[in-house]
Amino acid sequence: MAAKSILARVRSLYGRFERPVSSLSLVGGFVFEALTLRRVDLFWDNFWVAVHLAIVAVCAVWINLLPDSSNGNTASPETDPHRLHFWLVNVMQFFFGGLLSVYLIFYFRSGSIGTSWPFLLILAAAFIANESLKRHYARLSFQIALLFFAIYLFAIYVVPMLLHRIGTSIFLISGAVSVAAIGAVLVVLARFSPQRLTGRNRTGVFGVIAGVLIVVNGLYFLNVIPPLPLSLKDAGIYHSLVVNGPGYYTVTSEQQSPGLLGPFGFLKRYLGLRQTLHIRPGDSLTVYTAVFSPTDMRTKIVHEWQYYDRAKGEWITRGRILLSVVGGSDGGYRTFSVEPAITAGPWRVDIETLGGQVIGRLKFNVVVQSAEPPLRTDTIGAQPRRPKARSAGGPESASPLPAAAEGNWMSASAGAGRVEAHAMRAGHVTRKDNSAFFINLGHDPA
Repeated sequence: MAAKSILARVRSLYGRFERPVSSLSLVGGFVFEALTLRRVDLFWDNFWVAVHLAIVAVCAVWINLLPDSSNGNTASPETDPHRLHFWLVNVMQFFFGGLLSVYLIFYFRSGSIGTSWPFLLILAAAFIANESLKRHYARLSFQIALLFFAIYLFAIYVVPMLLHRIGTSIFLISGAVSVAAIGAVLVVLARFSPQRLTGRNRTGVFGVIAGVLIVVNGLYFLNVIPPLPLSLKDAGIYHSLVVNGPGYYTVTSEQQSPGLLGPFGFLKRYLGLRQTLHIRPGDSLTVYTAVFSPTDMRTKIVHEWQYYDRAKGEWITRGRILLSVVGGSDGGYRTFSVEPAITAGPWRVDIETLGGQVIGRLKFNVVVQSAEPPLRTDTIGAQPRRPKARSAGGPESASPLPAAAEGNWMSASAGAGRVEAHAMRAGHVTRKDNSAFFINLGHDPA
């Protein structure tokens, strides 16, 4: 009796404070996942997502096996804390909110706000509105739409990791896998509660599935969906870059004022803010990127250099530099490209997949002046481990790093002809003019 009394009291309290408790738990879960989710290819992170999907699917099927009777009460079953409907709807709402928070974090890390904002806005709006949509969770078509959308977003980045490839064909396979998964849920529902999939219910269910397919495919082919599982871990624009070893560089950059963001200046890249660079006539600029790719996935990315032609009112592509990316490194696979024909005005460099999905974008204004701007020198990347040399009968000592330890990188002090020849062997570049270019393919930390 005491246990039943306590349970009844808990039900009553939760029914009274359901909205604030649910909101706090959702926000707390988002913060927790933002701090703990590390890599999109980690087993336990994806297992956590799969468990969420399974729970949402079970609740969606279970709630449709229950009778709709309100036991003479005026309130519908999903609003009555004494009914199982109420708890299934709350569990489904909570775990779907958890899925949205995971997807919002992963896709935000993978894309550029400047190009992916419509998709990210949809995710953010769904996450925020999740709390006010509870009354819709009792509808079968709404449940199926949410579940199918969640499965689709999961398949979009899991299938490429399983097949170790990205591209349009892989995306279409992801869609087929998602349709098969939601089809399996509907088969189970039709087996145990066939009356739920008749008439208007059946039309509504197949309508929302078609709607989700059209929207997601439309966003993909408009290059709005971020190219998960790829993500940009680091990027920068430098006046010069010297290769010290595989993935280890010395760079010179312009000393920028803190600006309005102050210590949060690193957010400029995420927010798509433009910085101003000062160069002398004939100077070049270097774009460095570190792109994360899952373990065992080899792919290619593009650095597309563009400048804004004010006379034509459009962006003109100066060069598209094709670079290789090898997966597995926490800090991303490091690579860079150099543009020597820099002119004054607005510039941007899009870091893209071969299909045109934007992984990141760097925007900057170039001012040409006679005086050299104040520069600072830094090192970026992972310092290579130096091999040990043992002298005869003596202790081990560090030996200098060989001049060409890996064979796929060269010191920036090498002659231009050698660097250019190396670039031609390593990658492919398409240019709109005959100006020279230098590139260096990516370097994983040693």
